[in-house]
Amino acid sequence: MIAPHGSDSLNPLYVADDAARAKLQAEAEKLPSLLVSSAAAANAVMLGAGYFNPLTGYMNLADALSVAESMKTTSGLFWPVPIVNLTKDDSIKAGSRIALRDPNVDGSPVLAVMDVAAVEAVSDAQIQLMAEKIFGTLDPKHPGVTTFTGQGNTLLSGAIQVLNYSYFPAEFPDTFRTAVQIRDEIKSRGWNTVVAFQTRNPMHRAHEELCRMAKERLNADGIVIHMLLGKLKPGDIPADVRDACIRKMVEVYFEPNTVMVTGYGFDMLYAGPREAVLHAVFRQNMGATHLIVGRDHAGVGSYYGPFDAQTIFEQVPAGALKIQIFGADNTAWSKKLGKVVMMREAPDHTPEDFINLSGTKVREMLGQGIAPPPEFSRPEVAKILMQYYQSIGG
Repeated sequence: MIAPHGSDSLNPLYVADDAARAKLQAEAEKLPSLLVSSAAAANAVMLGAGYFNPLTGYMNLADALSVAESMKTTSGLFWPVPIVNLTKDDSIKAGSRIALRDPNVDGSPVLAVMDVAAVEAVSDAQIQLMAEKIFGTLDPKHPGVTTFTGQGNTLLSGAIQVLNYSYFPAEFPDTFRTAVQIRDEIKSRGWNTVVAFQTRNPMHRAHEELCRMAKERLNADGIVIHMLLGKLKPGDIPADVRDACIRKMVEVYFEPNTVMVTGYGFDMLYAGPREAVLHAVFRQNMGATHLIVGRDHAGVGSYYGPFDAQTIFEQVPAGALKIQIFGADNTAWSKKLGKVVMMREAPDHTPEDFINLSGTKVREMLGQGIAPPPEFSRPEVAKILMQYYQSIGG
């Protein structure tokens, strides 16, 4: 099986031993506490689950700036996005041991215990530098920029021990999986070549066929559909609806033991190219050998070029990642060929040959109870989406 990123074995920061976890939980209730941002909470979940191997906690300012500038820590570890705990609370002292409380669960339970190695003031200029490097823009309309720059100017770094995975196991018991669990299941299925597909949306016909193309062309043993379960921007389809759509598609249209439907607990960054590289890092950690990177991967609006998320991998130093990228063009149903194709592989076709619908048009149709063409969306999936859009008033 493919090795994790940066080490020979995974280093999940979740305290798995029941007795040790109970002891740490009791200690945590007596410690000074900090209500962290949703972004910092999501980082803790990913650290706990082993996805951010080999990190042992939140980065200090030097590492965060180095990662933003050059995609590597001060020690030389390749990493594409700063993993930080930024806060507006300036009362925490270096050398203290604190309980990190979850902002996304009622009652704000303890999410993790942190040994605070350093407390550093971050200037507005440094915040903006990191944001511009991560997102490629400082436009406040960019949802990632707004989130990142609004967390605060105090950076807490240090090792953490994770006590739970926030709301994800309770709300998505059949879907949320840690990197450790996915590795174990890949091994139990006897898969060697494994394709990962990232999604924050329901999968329409083109996505389905893209997964099938990648599996066939790479002679892969299986596909891991790995969906984001955390916070999205307004207007995106909720994770439970997306989950139901994807499961129905896999149940009806894929052969048994060829697809795993799983999810991870992280908030969407909308960081385009940088987020695509982060996706590759943690898909390697979960055991995938290949990641599908499509058109406008992890993008939002018009902030990134359609293939920037593919070309950024040319900047990844040789040997820094073991996972390989399956670069995909826009896919659509060809009326001429009667199947979904990558549009670059049909250069002699006119635009009128392809069935392409805008997201706005599809939402309008679904809200009116009109199913998109079967060449665009499977009818079983469209039914679930119609019920959702009609429930919210179209």
